[in-house]
Amino acid sequence: MVLDTKQLSPSAKGELPFTAPPPHHAPPRRTRLRPDYDDPASDFKDDFPLRPQDPWDISTDFPYPRTLTYDVEEGTWLRLDVHPISGDIVFDMVGDIYCLPASSYSEASLMNGIKTQAIPVLTGVPHDSDPSFSPEGDRLAFRSDAGLGVDNIWVMPWAAGGCSAMDVRSPSAMTAEAVALKDYDADLLAQGVKETEDRRLRRLSLEGRLSALRVTNETYHWVSDARWHPSGTKVIATKWYVSERSIGAGEGWEYGIPSLNAATQPLVEENAGKRLVSRVLPLGWTKADYADQQIGHEQFSWSADDAIVYSRNVRDDEGTFQYSKDVHKGIYTIFARNLTSGEEEVLVDAFPGGASRPVLSRDGRTLAFVRRVRDKEALVLRDLQTGTIHHVWHGLTYDLSTIYAPMGTYPAFSFDPSDEAIIIWAAGQIYHIPLSTNAHGERVLGGTPQPVGFRAHIELKLAETTKATTDVRELEEGEQRLHAFIQLRLDESGRKAAFQAAGVTYTQTVGSNTPAERVPVAYPGAAYYSPSFVGGDSQLIIHGRWSDTYFSSFEIADVSTGDVYELTGLPMGRYFSPVISGGEGATRTIAFVKTGGDVLTGNSVATAHTGLWIGEITLPSDATSSHTIAVTNVRKIGTTIRSSDRAFAVDLAIGADEWGRYTEEILATGHSTDELVFSSSTQGAAIVNFLQVYYTPNVNASTNLWSKPGNAPAGLARLSLDGGHDVVVSGDGNVFGWFLGPYLHTIPIARLSACAQDIKEDTQTFGVECVTKLLDVTEVTVRYESEVTRLRREARAFADAGVVAFVNATILTMEHGDIDQDLINGGTVLLRDGLIDAVGRDGEFPIPKGALIVQTDGGYIIPGFIDAHAHWTGTLDKYPATSWEMETFLAYGVTTMHNPSLDNSLGFVERARVESGLMVGPRIFHTGRIIYGASSYSNHVDIANAQEAKEALTRIKVEGGPASWSYKNYNLPVRASRQRLLLQARKMNMACLPEGGMNFDWDQAYIVDGMTTVEHNIPVSILYDDIITLFVMSGTASTPTHIVDYGGVMGEQLLWASEDIPNDPKLRRFTRHDILEGLSESTSRPANSMAVFNVSSSVAEMVHRGLSALVGAHGEVPIGLMYHHEMSLAKAGGLSNYEVIRAATSDAAATFGLDMSLGSVSVGKLADLVIYPSGFDLANDDIHQTRDLRFVVRGGRVWDARTMTEVWPVKGRKQVLPPFNAE
Repeated sequence: MVLDTKQLSPSAKGELPFTAPPPHHAPPRRTRLRPDYDDPASDFKDDFPLRPQDPWDISTDFPYPRTLTYDVEEGTWLRLDVHPISGDIVFDMVGDIYCLPASSYSEASLMNGIKTQAIPVLTGVPHDSDPSFSPEGDRLAFRSDAGLGVDNIWVMPWAAGGCSAMDVRSPSAMTAEAVALKDYDADLLAQGVKETEDRRLRRLSLEGRLSALRVTNETYHWVSDARWHPSGTKVIATKWYVSERSIGAGEGWEYGIPSLNAATQPLVEENAGKRLVSRVLPLGWTKADYADQQIGHEQFSWSADDAIVYSRNVRDDEGTFQYSKDVHKGIYTIFARNLTSGEEEVLVDAFPGGASRPVLSRDGRTLAFVRRVRDKEALVLRDLQTGTIHHVWHGLTYDLSTIYAPMGTYPAFSFDPSDEAIIIWAAGQIYHIPLSTNAHGERVLGGTPQPVGFRAHIELKLAETTKATTDVRELEEGEQRLHAFIQLRLDESGRKAAFQAAGVTYTQTVGSNTPAERVPVAYPGAAYYSPSFVGGDSQLIIHGRWSDTYFSSFEIADVSTGDVYELTGLPMGRYFSPVISGGEGATRTIAFVKTGGDVLTGNSVATAHTGLWIGEITLPSDATSSHTIAVTNVRKIGTTIRSSDRAFAVDLAIGADEWGRYTEEILATGHSTDELVFSSSTQGAAIVNFLQVYYTPNVNASTNLWSKPGNAPAGLARLSLDGGHDVVVSGDGNVFGWFLGPYLHTIPIARLSACAQDIKEDTQTFGVECVTKLLDVTEVTVRYESEVTRLRREARAFADAGVVAFVNATILTMEHGDIDQDLINGGTVLLRDGLIDAVGRDGEFPIPKGALIVQTDGGYIIPGFIDAHAHWTGTLDKYPATSWEMETFLAYGVTTMHNPSLDNSLGFVERARVESGLMVGPRIFHTGRIIYGASSYSNHVDIANAQEAKEALTRIKVEGGPASWSYKNYNLPVRASRQRLLLQARKMNMACLPEGGMNFDWDQAYIVDGMTTVEHNIPVSILYDDIITLFVMSGTASTPTHIVDYGGVMGEQLLWASEDIPNDPKLRRFTRHDILEGLSESTSRPANSMAVFNVSSSVAEMVHRGLSALVGAHGEVPIGLMYHHEMSLAKAGGLSNYEVIRAATSDAAATFGLDMSLGSVSVGKLADLVIYPSGFDLANDDIHQTRDLRFVVRGGRVWDARTMTEVWPVKGRKQVLPPFNAE
């Protein structure tokens, strides 16, 4: 089912007028500011951006070697305004601004369906939108990211001659000489030749922006929707602020308009302007919480000299934006405010259907807005004198009030100069809505709405699409190097390190180029973690041993002799971070942390009494014969456990108070720190802040440890060049260390005195150029047996031959992209040594003697599925448990996953645990930690210069080596930052998979700038030819994630509502039952609330025109099954089964640059296959049956997909999982 407003009649009549009484839950109709009103924003101090941006011009500092030209007669989400005198229409489309003369909607033009040529008035690389005429019509305000790439308000003169006089492609402007120069200048820019002043002026003139002046100068927050004051001297606009989420909250800001006639123009100060309307704090919040408010106001316009109207999301009234809201109950309310008195009035309440995009008639009597009415979107008029509401037309496209919509919940529209019509976009066209007045003087529908026909010639500069290429076969042959290490510890002197390497513990001598040495263990097949040196002895190491049945145990290893001692006397539990006190004697104190349940081990077993535990042990000596050590007097002590924002000491000798609590002496406190380590010897602290490692001397409990320039504590020094994690200090407190990829960094703090002057003078990066020269950097080498090598070894040991043959199969090779070429009936697929050795019809090639022959009885064989947008949560668990998440993905046929948001190091540690055989799962790729544009202290980065771009990508790449080939721009607000990353990514063989983030305008810039994909759907659910052609021709792919669709009820809810998820036998076999039982009940939502079908239809249309669309299930529960639901939603829009399978396999592999190794059933590629039982015609039957697999093959290893019991080479083997279910 596709709900498309194209199908709605443009002549739908309005309903009978009525006056809507406020519902019982409506906000107060009229309120006045108290005399003691305290503006909630009065104490707000914005911490972002951290550093100023280096100079950059998005048009000239980034190459656009391609030109895309095409013609359209329809457009997507066209925001427009009407000239107050001439009636000319200006509108934005794909980042340019066009003009239609008033004659385009003359009676003759409308009656005869004449299509008028739209005239371009602003073009070029900058993304321009939101045009708005001044009251006299002599100027045009607009939004543009020209220059640095932040959305700001600009103004330019509007010629008295109207559209034709503003035409940037008029014959008088585009002479033969001008065209030649334009092409010549563009070629120079594409080649990287810096622009001269003459060339700059020519370019600005040809783009139409030579006389444009900046009104705002934001460098991090952005501004939209400027509307003129009646005086023409200023505008009000929405300024968007982000919180720890990248969802913007709007405020109303006033900006003065510069004179266009001045001989010289003063520079506009950064962040200039006047806040008129602050965000509202939810009940119980204080001004200290202001920055956390995710909901604001938007769509401002002036109603008088000192009065405004605007709209606000009133449903998310607890300060947090929520998805999947009920549009029928209404989300937005329209308000009026008198700025002098502070009086605020509700003009139109949210219930029912919402009320947004308020537009006033020119005489101020009529308020026009949009709202949902059942399965229609209505244009509504409210007479401000009588209060009567008229629904005048139901032909609009659905509004976007359900989501965060910086492009507007509906495109801007306008009354004509006489207030006798409204000009508005709907269903791909600009419409003329005639109005008349009734006996009460109220405006009502005056005739039949008609489209204002237009044609537009679009000419866009495009960057090359950023791609990466990786031969996965090379990552799975021979010994593989591990690049990511965690849980670092240093010995007493800082000359030896211990750490975890994907479930194995190692030691490394600092400064040595010899490979790391594995710590001796009692059980070589077990996973080990959390090592530390026994106090005062660099030869003894205590570390944890993990059992999926019995959980944590501790061992002490003597690395000099190889002796291993198991600790006894501990109750069953999850333990980490064991430390043993120093001292002269053998009797010592052991301390460790006990945690409760987690994602992978569940919440059913050994969850009580979490916290800090201590006990006593006796260390082994030369005379010790037993290989067990008893832990005695084991007990929990009453103290807190805080991980990243403070360091404290507990004196055990003092004992506990009457409540059993121990006194905590605060040593250091971090502000937004991810890690904090204190040295009692130097009285200094190291922190990880904004992803870099810093050190501060002379720290006490009141020192505010963080690294924002201008706010940092005295003496703060940046230790890391590209970043770091797992910061530690040596036992004597004099040496600090950390990891970045396979590089162990250490520094004796005494060395910092050599850089004291640089640290003092460098107020931005705190002496990093000097300090990094003082570091000791040790490259750590750890290797593991690859999956293919292990497969070959096990095939020799457990199977008769290293060959598997699937015979009598229906094979969809997915090699050619065409079902007729890809389909093989009665075929054989031969696997050897983890690769596909032969593919063809039965009998075309011999099957080696001793091969395992699997009769498929005509069942389909296709490539293993690639989840292009997968998430999961077990990565962050502290223990190396086997993962039910990984096994579940594989059981549903997902053999390769790409996670576009995962911890840099932990993600690659998890990948290595799969590849080295410690657990079963798909092969894992990921972007690392998102490069985040929000005001999140843990994740924020500015990318203010090329060096920061290099640092950001290095932090990711170094942890995965050749397995790291992607990064994620997550709503970085500065286009210059995004372009710097793209330029660096091309040097490092990295693809860019950006977060779509509900920002229609930024999504278009992502495509134009050549990002590899757009993750999530374009927020406007029905796309038209302007966007469709751009997307298809650009080379950028789409991962729409229908199950978490923007613009309505999310697609996952369809699965929850239509199937008995908690009782699904396969899910209960593989998945945590508490997750399934949490999906027992669902709420019925009408089909017209689900934009997913419109999105799916738009994606299908683009696929049919050449777009690569991928399948990504977003990690939504239930994982595994949800991937197949995503495929069914892709099919719903009009794709064939074959096209869906292509999206899930070969298109994903090609987009990610993995197609040399994955994505098709082809000779020489890795043997990743999904095999279906006979009787299911994959190409033609119900696509919901794709979930019913018979076998899954990953790298040549074969499992029964129903049980995940191994079929080959080790028949009958099944991995042990933790007891995460109570039954």
